[in-house]
Amino acid sequence: MATSSIAPDRPVTSSNRWFQIVLGVACMVAAANIQYAWTLFVPEIQKTFGWDRAAIQVAFTIFVVVQTWLTPIEGYFIDKYGPSRVVMFGGFMTGLAWVVNSYATSLTGFYVGSVLGGIGVGCVYATCINNALKWFPDKRGLAVGLTAGGYGAGSALTILPIAKMIDAGNYAQAFFIFGLIQGAIIIAASTMMRGPQKDEVKFSSKVMQSRRDYTLGEALSTPVFWVMMVMFTCTVTGGLMAVAQLGVIAQDLGVKNFQVNLYFFAMAALPFALMLDRIMNGISRPLFGFISDRIGREKTMFIAFAMEGIGIVALGYFGSNPWAFVILSGIVFLAWGEVYSLFSATAADTFGSKHIGKIYGVLYCAKGLAALFVPVGNLLMQATGTWATVLYTVAIMDLIAAFLAIAVLRPMLKQHHAANEARMARAPALATA
Repeated sequence: MATSSIAPDRPVTSSNRWFQIVLGVACMVAAANIQYAWTLFVPEIQKTFGWDRAAIQVAFTIFVVVQTWLTPIEGYFIDKYGPSRVVMFGGFMTGLAWVVNSYATSLTGFYVGSVLGGIGVGCVYATCINNALKWFPDKRGLAVGLTAGGYGAGSALTILPIAKMIDAGNYAQAFFIFGLIQGAIIIAASTMMRGPQKDEVKFSSKVMQSRRDYTLGEALSTPVFWVMMVMFTCTVTGGLMAVAQLGVIAQDLGVKNFQVNLYFFAMAALPFALMLDRIMNGISRPLFGFISDRIGREKTMFIAFAMEGIGIVALGYFGSNPWAFVILSGIVFLAWGEVYSLFSATAADTFGSKHIGKIYGVLYCAKGLAALFVPVGNLLMQATGTWATVLYTVAIMDLIAAFLAIAVLRPMLKQHHAANEARMARAPALATA
């Protein structure tokens, strides 16, 4: 039986670990556009080449699948080579992806760009989350929330300039220029990243956490892992569909170009919603992470998942009103963004931090499973003639996950930690027998 390599009673070098969070957030901000700005490019690509919208959106699915399903392999390299080298490689691939997109003149070209982007963003995302989990076992929800928040809110800084460049008829130039900028920022930050030594971190006193470090095989053999996988897939599906299709949904609902007037400035409903959504998405991750450090992961999951489900139902019902579209999409993203802080923190609490790169890497593959439903959303909309059908379907999945958090996951985690404590108590007796 392996025991944790973390020494809980040693002092924490907090200034250094917060600097590592800053580096991780910077990398996440730079990598965010590949996922969150994609919806701005789809209409222009369709207008330029005349391809079917569903065929173009396959590129988004490829990106998410590659980003998520390679995460266990990236976790292996993180454990072997440390965070700096993996993030540096990720930064290079992230920049290269958009450069390739800027020259693409076929669907295959955009699909290749999506593969490169999936590899790059996967390396950046997995490593930064992994580093936050290891540096902050006492504040995992907050630390991972801040890091993941950089990815969720990062594109808010660049939505307007990218949209402006695209509107000027220069979508390829936007790909090229921002690709170079994003790659350079990630590579620069990677040179200063490192993991913690065993005497630099301590455990939480408020959240149940395993003192045992599970291997990947041991984690996969537990029922609690697969319950989290099902919940993760259910909750991430709706958010991914909104990320990829928000521009398309706004266009089909007739609110895309409606001017939302706030008296001191006016903006079209879609870019306003996208900017607000990125901000809310970013806020949700540290906010719900911080709350989960105080009241527990499962209670926080129930609150957030139920809020997301209700918000999606309301978006389907009231979304044709421009103001409702902006506000409700913001609520949906507020309730969705936290999945990446809550599930990663829960995984580390449950299975320890030594092998969390590989363990959370497999759990994170739920995002890849969910991405397969994005093109299905288009087909379902075309078959029914309304986005409401799609939105109601994913809302039901969110509400199921909220129920599982309280009724299944919570008692299961209590049993898991009780069994761990019993094993740890027996270990000294067995050693001296």
